[in-house]
Amino acid sequence: MDFDFTEEQLMLRGLARELLTAECPPTEVRAQMEDARGYSPSLWRQLAETGLLGIAVDEAHGGQALGMVELALVLEEMGRAAYPGPYLPTVVLAASALAAGGSRAQLDRYLTGIADGSVVATLALMEDRLAAGPEGIELRARAQGGEYVLTGHKRFVPFGHVADLILVAARTSEATDPRAGVTIFALDRDTPGISHQPNVQIDLTNKTSTLTLENVRVGADAVVGQVDGGWKILDGVLRRASVAAAAVMLGSARKCMELSVEYAKVREQFGQPIGTFQAIKHACAEMLVEVENAHGATYYAAWALDAAAPDAAFAASVAKSYVGEAARKVCGSAIQVHGGIGFTWEYDLHLYFKQAKLLEALYGDAEHHREQVLTEILAPAAVPALA
Repeated sequence: MDFDFTEEQLMLRGLARELLTAECPPTEVRAQMEDARGYSPSLWRQLAETGLLGIAVDEAHGGQALGMVELALVLEEMGRAAYPGPYLPTVVLAASALAAGGSRAQLDRYLTGIADGSVVATLALMEDRLAAGPEGIELRARAQGGEYVLTGHKRFVPFGHVADLILVAARTSEATDPRAGVTIFALDRDTPGISHQPNVQIDLTNKTSTLTLENVRVGADAVVGQVDGGWKILDGVLRRASVAAAAVMLGSARKCMELSVEYAKVREQFGQPIGTFQAIKHACAEMLVEVENAHGATYYAAWALDAAAPDAAFAASVAKSYVGEAARKVCGSAIQVHGGIGFTWEYDLHLYFKQAKLLEALYGDAEHHREQVLTEILAPAAVPALA
């Protein structure tokens, strides 16, 4: 079995790193943090021109039809650069949902737009309970005269304030099983009744907003997939989002480890580099262990999703829960290695720490994914049959 990346995958990673190094240095990251939009339209166009926006879109709609492993390679580079922008919500959340359940018209309009960069998209899922599962979806969509009327609000919608397309998960019927009765609606930004309130949050590179829907009317052609059957699509989307977030956090952690090792070589204390001190050596060694374990968890999960492996859901939850905590530890240790300057606004380490901290919570935190792992372990199919 070959665990290495292919030559094509390494070229893709090199392309992403080269573009982000040139166009998204820390000065640009800080500029976009101060910008209300939270991203650079110019860099967005370059991502489209290099094919990175259509990386997982099928070829019929202008994409490259590559897999989750290739997507993870690009996302890891975005984590290394602390990239501020709606890449994950557009390319992973929205594109995956559309690919899984979009009508021909929706695919032609939105998926093609995602690939060519003309459509920024997102998914509105979480509400007041902040649950990543179906039990948290309470926003109502009433059928009325051939239309649906949506009323309610969504929280922490990633880049919802700039999204041209918002996929909204709503409840269209009640059922004992919370996974039933959920429907996805595709709403254009200018649909009457939609408003956004920007959130104040720890990470300014991944802006989110609270989305309010007041009697928003849409036709039946706005439904993505089947009425009442939306959770099946969302379940798959969240698995991809979990692996995608793990890849970004892996990139943040790896960059923090590299910065720490370099700093430990040149920063002197008591007449010698601090890297010669046992405590610093241990801290850097522990960072390496966490990063390498996170690497394995992330890319195995990505491979499992591409291969539709039986343990794909298990692997995605393991990756999200493990990498989330590992990235927080590594980024935190990096600040400790740097001492006082690591805490300052002017130093870049806090960009990575805050990005990892937010992504640790989004798309299901560690507790949620450990529950998913336990569910998979205890599932009847996972129990070996007695001889």
